[in-house]
Amino acid sequence: MSEISDPTGTAAPDGPLRVGLIGYGLAGSVFHAPLIAATDGLRLDIVSTSDPERQAQARAEHPQVRTVDSPQAVLDHAADLDLIVLASPNKTHVPLATAALEAGLPVVVDKPLAATAAEAEKLAALADDRGLLLSVFQNRRWDNDFRTVRKLIEEGALGDIQRFESRFERWRPQPKGGWRESGDPAEIGGLLYDLGSHLVDQALTLFGPVVSVYAESDIRRPGAEADDDTFLALTHANGVRCHLWVSATTAMLGPRFRVLGSRAGYVKHGLDPQEAALREGLRPGTEGVEWGVEPESCRGRLGAGSSPQTGGGEPVPTLPGDYPAYYAAIARALREGGRPPVTATEAAAALRVLEAAKLSAAEGRTVRIEARA
Repeated sequence: MSEISDPTGTAAPDGPLRVGLIGYGLAGSVFHAPLIAATDGLRLDIVSTSDPERQAQARAEHPQVRTVDSPQAVLDHAADLDLIVLASPNKTHVPLATAALEAGLPVVVDKPLAATAAEAEKLAALADDRGLLLSVFQNRRWDNDFRTVRKLIEEGALGDIQRFESRFERWRPQPKGGWRESGDPAEIGGLLYDLGSHLVDQALTLFGPVVSVYAESDIRRPGAEADDDTFLALTHANGVRCHLWVSATTAMLGPRFRVLGSRAGYVKHGLDPQEAALREGLRPGTEGVEWGVEPESCRGRLGAGSSPQTGGGEPVPTLPGDYPAYYAAIARALREGGRPPVTATEAAAALRVLEAAKLSAAEGRTVRIEARA
């Protein structure tokens, strides 16, 4: 790790870890910058964006920050930084992460880490070689509903899990355009790699390795180029079956989670409130703001033999969402050592599932994933 410096260049070994953020679009401005700024022990020091309006936005929202117009300009300040965060377009993740690691800097990369598991594993090997932290921003491990599902499973409230259903559905009948919806494979666009990265990561976190994948993937909206309506069926090595949906074309939204066990089931509708709060300009730690807390009316229901739509089951208090926990864990790993909250190896495992899903959808068959040592 580089020596920490204050803004005047005087060494401050006990000062905050200085962070360079590359990208100030949705991911950079709504998620990474606010969460970094709210984390004790981290300081958002420099932001890279080629858009003058976004540069001005970054300085207005974070008055202490320096802005530059290229990723290289951030890397040129490597000696003054302790962490690089990549919130840039997907196709830049591998080359920029490689450059940052080769410059001797730990790296956080927004998901997906890469287009393929092989690329992710190569990055993981480079980080290990250099003794540097490499982590992937899978913030939805800290969604309120996912934290609640995980707690219920770990406590045994559902019994043995048999089927896990997870949806990230939207109603956006008109494409927005941009690289996220590009059909160019180099852009790594489409919902499979965007929202699907979250759902697959959550499934692997709960149930471990996947042995087979079946997927159906469509482009439904007029003018769309990349998948906007995709379904995945995963079979885990422990026998759990996961059904996952990601869609921009869902006119009536299904439950966010439906988890069925040998003892009970749990159904939860709605989305974690943290993204909406961040978009509205609210920040963790703000006085009077109960971060990640949703109304009691949004609680999921736990029960057996009846429908939650007709009042079946008992409401379960939803744990607060906790996105700040990710960067708090990053700061702790940098200061004290140890593994980061999400590893590149875990990201590679998720990418193997996404690659299998892409192949399954293209060829109309179930794809096996070989066990790894």
